[in-house]
Amino acid sequence: MAILPITVYGDKILWEKTKPVKAIDDELIVTIQDMFQTMRNANGIGLAANQVNINKQLFIVDVSPVEGCEHIKPVVMINPQIIETSDEIVTMEEGCLSLPDLRADVERPDAIKIRYLNTDEEEVEIEADELFARVILHEYDHLIGKMIPDRVAMEIKKEIQPELLHIAQREINVDYPITLKT
Repeated sequence: MAILPITVYGDKILWEKTKPVKAIDDELIVTIQDMFQTMRNANGIGLAANQVNINKQLFIVDVSPVEGCEHIKPVVMINPQIIETSDEIVTMEEGCLSLPDLRADVERPDAIKIRYLNTDEEEVEIEADELFARVILHEYDHLIGKMIPDRVAMEIKKEIQPELLHIAQREINVDYPITLKT
Protein backbone atom coordinates (compact mmCIF):
# COMPACT_ATOMS: atom_id res chain seq x y z
CA MET A 1 0.00 0.00 0.00
CA ALA A 2 1.09 3.54 -0.68
CA ILE A 3 0.29 7.04 0.47
CA LEU A 4 -0.65 9.06 -2.60
CA PRO A 5 -0.21 12.82 -3.06
CA ILE A 6 -3.51 14.68 -2.73
CA THR A 7 -4.61 17.11 -5.43
CA VAL A 8 -5.36 20.60 -4.16
CA TYR A 9 -7.34 23.62 -5.28
CA GLY A 10 -5.93 24.75 -8.61
CA ASP A 11 -5.38 21.23 -9.96
CA LYS A 12 -7.42 20.90 -13.15
CA ILE A 13 -8.65 17.36 -12.41
CA LEU A 14 -10.74 18.68 -9.49
CA TRP A 15 -12.99 20.58 -11.92
CA GLU A 16 -13.46 17.74 -14.37
CA LYS A 17 -16.37 15.31 -14.29
CA THR A 18 -14.95 11.87 -13.57
CA LYS A 19 -15.34 8.86 -15.84
CA PRO A 20 -17.24 5.69 -14.89
CA VAL A 21 -15.29 2.74 -13.60
CA LYS A 22 -15.43 0.06 -16.30
CA ALA A 23 -13.85 -2.85 -14.42
CA ILE A 24 -13.37 -3.73 -10.78
CA ASP A 25 -10.04 -5.50 -11.05
CA ASP A 26 -6.95 -6.05 -8.89
CA GLU A 27 -5.50 -2.70 -9.93
CA LEU A 28 -8.63 -0.88 -8.75
CA ILE A 29 -8.60 -2.77 -5.44
CA VAL A 30 -4.98 -1.70 -4.85
CA THR A 31 -5.98 1.89 -5.68
CA ILE A 32 -8.83 1.71 -3.14
CA GLN A 33 -6.45 0.35 -0.48
CA ASP A 34 -4.02 3.18 -1.25
CA MET A 35 -6.87 5.68 -1.01
CA PHE A 36 -7.82 4.43 2.46
CA GLN A 37 -4.20 4.65 3.61
CA THR A 38 -3.89 8.15 2.08
CA MET A 39 -7.14 9.37 3.66
CA ARG A 40 -6.26 8.03 7.10
CA ASN A 41 -2.73 9.45 6.89
CA ALA A 42 -4.28 12.89 6.27
CA ASN A 43 -6.90 12.43 9.04
CA GLY A 44 -9.73 12.59 6.51
CA ILE A 45 -13.14 10.92 6.59
CA GLY A 46 -13.72 10.85 2.84
CA LEU A 47 -11.65 10.84 -0.34
CA ALA A 48 -12.60 10.87 -4.02
CA ALA A 49 -10.42 9.29 -6.71
CA ASN A 50 -9.76 12.62 -8.43
CA GLN A 51 -8.32 13.86 -5.14
CA VAL A 52 -5.46 11.43 -5.77
CA ASN A 53 -5.28 12.36 -9.46
CA ILE A 54 -7.36 9.42 -10.75
CA ASN A 55 -10.20 10.27 -13.12
CA LYS A 56 -12.73 7.64 -11.98
CA GLN A 57 -16.19 7.69 -10.41
CA LEU A 58 -15.06 6.30 -7.10
CA PHE A 59 -14.88 7.54 -3.55
CA ILE A 60 -14.40 6.18 -0.06
CA VAL A 61 -15.96 7.25 3.22
CA ASP A 62 -15.04 6.33 6.79
CA VAL A 63 -16.84 8.41 9.41
CA SER A 64 -16.26 5.80 12.16
CA PRO A 65 -13.54 7.91 13.88
CA VAL A 66 -16.17 10.62 14.55
CA GLU A 67 -17.99 10.46 17.87
CA GLY A 68 -21.50 9.10 17.37
CA CYS A 69 -20.58 7.48 14.03
CA GLU A 70 -18.53 4.56 15.33
CA HIS A 71 -21.21 2.11 14.13
CA ILE A 72 -20.94 3.21 10.47
CA LYS A 73 -18.61 0.92 8.55
CA PRO A 74 -16.14 2.29 5.96
CA VAL A 75 -17.63 2.22 2.47
CA VAL A 76 -16.37 2.22 -1.11
CA MET A 77 -18.76 3.74 -3.65
CA ILE A 78 -18.12 3.00 -7.33
CA ASN A 79 -20.14 4.76 -10.06
CA PRO A 80 -22.49 6.29 -7.45
CA GLN A 81 -25.83 7.93 -8.27
CA ILE A 82 -27.79 10.12 -5.88
CA ILE A 83 -31.37 8.87 -6.16
CA GLU A 84 -33.11 11.04 -3.63
CA THR A 85 -32.41 13.93 -1.26
CA SER A 86 -34.46 15.16 1.67
CA ASP A 87 -36.22 18.51 1.67
CA GLU A 88 -34.61 19.36 4.98
CA ILE A 89 -31.45 21.41 4.40
CA VAL A 90 -28.79 21.67 7.09
CA THR A 91 -25.85 24.08 7.25
CA MET A 92 -22.61 22.73 8.69
CA GLU A 93 -18.96 23.65 8.56
CA GLU A 94 -16.98 21.50 6.13
CA GLY A 95 -13.33 21.00 5.39
CA CYS A 96 -11.60 19.21 2.53
CA LEU A 97 -8.22 17.54 2.12
CA SER A 98 -7.90 19.39 -1.22
CA LEU A 99 -8.46 22.70 0.62
CA PRO A 100 -6.02 22.42 3.55
CA ASP A 101 -6.95 24.53 6.59
CA LEU A 102 -9.95 26.08 4.82
CA ARG A 103 -13.36 25.62 6.40
CA ALA A 104 -16.72 27.03 5.34
CA ASP A 105 -20.41 26.60 6.11
CA VAL A 106 -22.11 24.55 3.41
CA GLU A 107 -25.84 23.86 2.99
CA ARG A 108 -26.73 20.27 2.12
CA PRO A 109 -29.74 17.97 2.36
CA ASP A 110 -29.86 16.18 5.73
CA ALA A 111 -30.66 12.78 4.22
CA ILE A 112 -30.06 10.99 0.92
CA LYS A 113 -30.57 7.75 -0.91
CA ILE A 114 -27.66 6.62 -3.08
CA ARG A 115 -27.01 3.69 -5.42
CA TYR A 116 -23.50 2.43 -6.21
CA LEU A 117 -21.41 -0.63 -6.95
CA ASN A 118 -19.34 -2.19 -4.19
CA THR A 119 -16.00 -3.91 -4.74
CA ASP A 120 -17.82 -7.22 -5.33
CA GLU A 121 -19.57 -5.60 -8.32
CA GLU A 122 -22.91 -5.73 -6.49
CA GLU A 123 -25.36 -2.88 -6.86
CA VAL A 124 -26.11 -1.43 -3.43
CA GLU A 125 -28.71 1.15 -2.43
CA ILE A 126 -28.52 2.81 0.97
CA GLU A 127 -30.06 5.68 2.86
CA ALA A 128 -27.80 7.98 4.84
CA ASP A 129 -28.39 10.99 7.03
CA GLU A 130 -26.60 13.62 9.05
CA LEU A 131 -22.76 13.51 8.86
CA PHE A 132 -22.69 10.29 6.81
CA ALA A 133 -24.96 11.85 4.15
CA ARG A 134 -22.95 15.09 4.19
CA VAL A 135 -19.63 13.32 3.60
CA ILE A 136 -21.15 11.23 0.79
CA LEU A 137 -22.54 14.39 -0.86
CA HIS A 138 -19.19 16.17 -0.42
CA GLU A 139 -17.30 13.30 -2.09
CA TYR A 140 -19.96 12.97 -4.80
CA ASP A 141 -19.43 16.68 -5.54
CA HIS A 142 -15.79 15.91 -6.32
CA LEU A 143 -16.89 13.37 -8.95
CA ILE A 144 -18.95 16.06 -10.72
CA GLY A 145 -16.19 18.67 -10.55
CA LYS A 146 -17.50 20.70 -7.61
CA MET A 147 -15.85 21.77 -4.37
CA ILE A 148 -16.75 23.79 -1.27
CA PRO A 149 -16.21 27.16 -3.03
CA ASP A 150 -18.89 26.12 -5.55
CA ARG A 151 -21.39 25.51 -2.72
CA VAL A 152 -21.04 28.73 -0.72
CA ALA A 153 -22.60 32.18 -1.13
CA MET A 154 -20.72 34.67 -3.33
CA GLU A 155 -19.73 36.85 -0.34
CA ILE A 156 -18.13 33.84 1.38
CA LYS A 157 -16.38 32.87 -1.84
CA LYS A 158 -14.91 36.39 -2.06
CA GLU A 159 -13.86 36.17 1.59
CA ILE A 160 -11.98 32.88 1.10
CA GLN A 161 -10.41 33.89 -2.23
CA PRO A 162 -7.02 34.81 -0.69
CA GLU A 163 -6.85 31.40 1.03
CA LEU A 164 -7.76 29.65 -2.24
CA LEU A 165 -4.94 31.49 -4.00
CA HIS A 166 -2.44 30.42 -1.31
CA ILE A 167 -3.56 26.81 -1.71
CA ALA A 168 -3.31 26.94 -5.52
CA GLN A 169 0.20 28.43 -5.21
CA ARG A 170 1.16 25.72 -2.64
CA GLU A 171 1.87 28.44 -0.06
CA ILE A 172 0.56 26.16 2.68
CA ASN A 173 1.85 23.83 5.36
CA VAL A 174 0.29 20.37 5.36
CA ASP A 175 1.08 17.15 7.19
CA TYR A 176 0.46 14.98 4.13
CA PRO A 177 1.83 14.85 0.59
CA ILE A 178 0.16 17.04 -2.03
CA THR A 179 0.64 17.29 -5.77
CA LEU A 180 3.31 19.56 -7.15
CA LYS A 181 2.30 22.89 -8.64
CA THR A 182 1.67 22.49 -12.37
